[in-house]
Amino acid sequence: MRNRKTWLSTSAVGVLLLGVGGLGPAAASRQSGKGPDLDSVMRELDREAKDLHSLSGDIERTTVTVVVNDKSVESGKIYMRTDGKMRIELTKPDQRMILRNGDKVWHYLPKTKRVEEYDISKYGALADSLLTIGLGSSGSSLKKHFLVTLLGEATVEERKTVQLELVPKDEKLRNQIDRIQLWVDMTSWLAIQQKFFETGSGDYIVINYRNIVTNTKMPENDFRPRWPKDVAVVKPQANPGL
Repeated sequence: MRNRKTWLSTSAVGVLLLGVGGLGPAAASRQSGKGPDLDSVMRELDREAKDLHSLSGDIERTTVTVVVNDKSVESGKIYMRTDGKMRIELTKPDQRMILRNGDKVWHYLPKTKRVEEYDISKYGALADSLLTIGLGSSGSSLKKHFLVTLLGEATVEERKTVQLELVPKDEKLRNQIDRIQLWVDMTSWLAIQQKFFETGSGDYIVINYRNIVTNTKMPENDFRPRWPKDVAVVKPQANPGL
């Protein structure tokens, strides 16, 4: 079995995935009958991407290691602007912060007084597509980077959604992530649940977003790296796979 820590803890994109999470998959009931087709869903995502400038909300994450039947859960808040800025404040069970500002990502661990700094510039548009997937990513961007399949409609926490399955076109990404499933709210056209399947192991991460508020003003200062003076800033060598 692949060592999960190798990918998620040593890759810049993986660090951001570590920051977003789920309390386990919300119960979803599949709907019957004729619903929207893939093209119409992609058009709605394109429209939402043009209108969205920022969002904030609650996040929960469950990481599941299938072989040993292990689950770890974190929860907190997410703040994101569509110009490449993101701040994730996790409070349970331990405090930590993941901050993105353009091509830089910082992972702040208060307990150990350590900040890990990553450069994601080499991932280009693929990083943006992955990190904003379902949260303002356009349908055209999804189709550019993933093979997209419409799985149908489902009800998640009493909200009507369409379920999409995405298979990465990029070989390096596909070696790490086998596929991604999205449950997209048919009112807001934002993802309220995501599921990332790790290649080769069967392990997965489930991400839930709740109480999402869009297009509020978020100052630049909210996304600037500011740490206590006694914090050590290090630059780990990122996993070359992603």
